[in-house]
Amino acid sequence: MAKVQEIRQAQRAQGPASILAIGTANPKNEVYQADYPDFYFRMTNSEHMTDLKQKFKRMCDKSMIKKRYMHLTEEILAANPNMTAYMEPSLDARQDMVVVEVPKLGKEAAVKAIKEWGQPKSKITHLIFCTTSGVDMPGADYQVTKLLGLRPSVNRLMMYQQGCFAGGTVLRMAKDLAENNRGARVLVICSEITAVTFRGPSDTHLDSLVGQSLFGDGAAALIVGADPDLAIERPWFQLVSAAQTILPNSEGAIDGHLREVGLTFHLLKDVPRLISTNIEKSLVEAFTPLGINDWNSIFWIAHPGGPAILDAVEQKLQLKKEKMRATRHVLSEYGNMSSACVLFILDEMRRRSVKEGKATTGEGLDWGVLFGFGPGLTVESVVLRSIPVVEAPAH
Repeated sequence: MAKVQEIRQAQRAQGPASILAIGTANPKNEVYQADYPDFYFRMTNSEHMTDLKQKFKRMCDKSMIKKRYMHLTEEILAANPNMTAYMEPSLDARQDMVVVEVPKLGKEAAVKAIKEWGQPKSKITHLIFCTTSGVDMPGADYQVTKLLGLRPSVNRLMMYQQGCFAGGTVLRMAKDLAENNRGARVLVICSEITAVTFRGPSDTHLDSLVGQSLFGDGAAALIVGADPDLAIERPWFQLVSAAQTILPNSEGAIDGHLREVGLTFHLLKDVPRLISTNIEKSLVEAFTPLGINDWNSIFWIAHPGGPAILDAVEQKLQLKKEKMRATRHVLSEYGNMSSACVLFILDEMRRRSVKEGKATTGEGLDWGVLFGFGPGLTVESVVLRSIPVVEAPAH
């Protein structure tokens, strides 16, 4: 037993996992929200549905989104008319697209993260790849290993069909891997492309239209490791603790189903209330060990599922408006990019902290929370400790 204990001690890192680099990427095709209702109803041959178009315009106006990025262009949609219908078989066309594009976009973000990290990619020991866009074997994890030229022996974990909470899940997984494997350097990639969910409008399925007004494409990548070598590595945030929970009485609040017509999206109006009613319980469980109970004294990285969720959380917890500043900025500039969103917000927060001369990467505060919300209703909560600001990220 003593020998086993020695081996276990030698396997484990000494300190907590840290985020050592962040990279993000988007498709080149920019879509402005003000123009989107006209584009959407024209491309789906639905301009005769004038009342529904007005409803959709109001949804887009209320979304607080200025622009999004999408792989889908007018040319691609014109070549795939079944994708523009509400209920036509189109899964093959969607799959053919995303199994190629999801790893490619993930690679773009990863190249930026690896460049910022500044170490040889041969030092990457683990890869976590997460997407809700398409399913394939071998998966996007395998494809990106080839695209990046990672070692064949890299330890891969592929996460499909998790949804919007998974930006928190990948951090929880990366933390466990980094802290239980001394010297591990984990490349985390979340890559999301809406080609699986795009479809025409329906009078009877308005929650599908909500999704059409919110979702955008994007990929984010992180390098996570414990016991960083401060001579050559720059930690940005420590991952102190992480937890996942299913909210009570929330079954069916958010779900998606992979069908011949693509990935269908279902949403109950109750989602903002369900999240805001239950969020404090997660905060209390996460921060009581640290003696923190003032939710304005921490920095916030919250998945921007939509403005109604952010408004409800702010109101319930009496948060100051600036708490969600980075979150609302990412929603405005990119839309809801599912799992990648919270990682974009982390990037935005550290950049802003450096630019504004804050003392730490968490807008001058030491402690923060990252929340992912998604199907289930599942909530991921990660406690972050920010690091004193030294220099701006390279990329």
